[in-house]
Amino acid sequence: MPYATADDGVRLWYETAGSGSPVVFVHEFGGNHLSWEPQMTAFARRHLCITFAARGYPPSEVPADIGAYGQARAADDVVAVLDALGLEKAHLVGLSMGGFATLHVGLRHPERVLSIVSAGTGYGAEKHLEDYFRSVSEAVAEGFESLGSREFAKTYSLGPSRVQFQNKDPIGWQAFAERLATHDARGAANTMRGVQARRPSLYDLEEGLKACDLPVLVMTGDEDDHCLQPGLFLKRTLPRCGLAVLPKSGHTLNLEEPALFNRLVGDFIAQVEAGRWERRDPRADPKTVMPTVDLGRR
Repeated sequence: MPYATADDGVRLWYETAGSGSPVVFVHEFGGNHLSWEPQMTAFARRHLCITFAARGYPPSEVPADIGAYGQARAADDVVAVLDALGLEKAHLVGLSMGGFATLHVGLRHPERVLSIVSAGTGYGAEKHLEDYFRSVSEAVAEGFESLGSREFAKTYSLGPSRVQFQNKDPIGWQAFAERLATHDARGAANTMRGVQARRPSLYDLEEGLKACDLPVLVMTGDEDDHCLQPGLFLKRTLPRCGLAVLPKSGHTLNLEEPALFNRLVGDFIAQVEAGRWERRDPRADPKTVMPTVDLGRR
């Protein structure tokens, strides 16, 4: 099996399909590399598609030390996969934990990025909920440790932003829940404590985001409540950002609404490659409600 080696020596398993301009898919905490099957299948028709298992997710290595996990490390691992494939740049598509990672690659390594899709990104970003999110993250880590992945998956897979998926597509949701049940419990706990609970709020990254001139598409479900306001913040802060809000949708966007997700991402990448994903037209001033005329000067 192919592996990339991170700068701290951790081995990261990856797979590829197709040919063309490269697209790297970065999975969420509740998923793994297999979560991107609907996208790998669709986009491999015209792109070199890459997905990989984050550290802590077999068949990648599962470091025992929580110090081996972190947001910066997660971003650098994406670059390690690019390096292993000899790729200078790629389009990056991430969901949730993966969406944070793609944004951080853009901040840390903009020269390696063609574009960014950051979907379902926002948990823990809201400043007034930071302490609460950290406490919940610790409780989730303890759940994986004490109950094991198979038992705790029964709770985690039915979160308030997961039930939309279950209601729409019970078979697809069941496959998601069964994959979650196979997670390495130690890797899940370390990822939750080392990455999720310790990552900086998006609002604390405002200056860096304002200076990031990469094409970005932010996507969120309208029932993924703790990603809605962070999504608006990213739209208003990143200079070349578009925002897609999927109706009656929760957190697991790429699996819950695969056709819509693929169409939006495909259109975005096509516009980027055509040089058409520009900064907002300065005439579209958000401070102005509608144009007016000074009648006194006529």
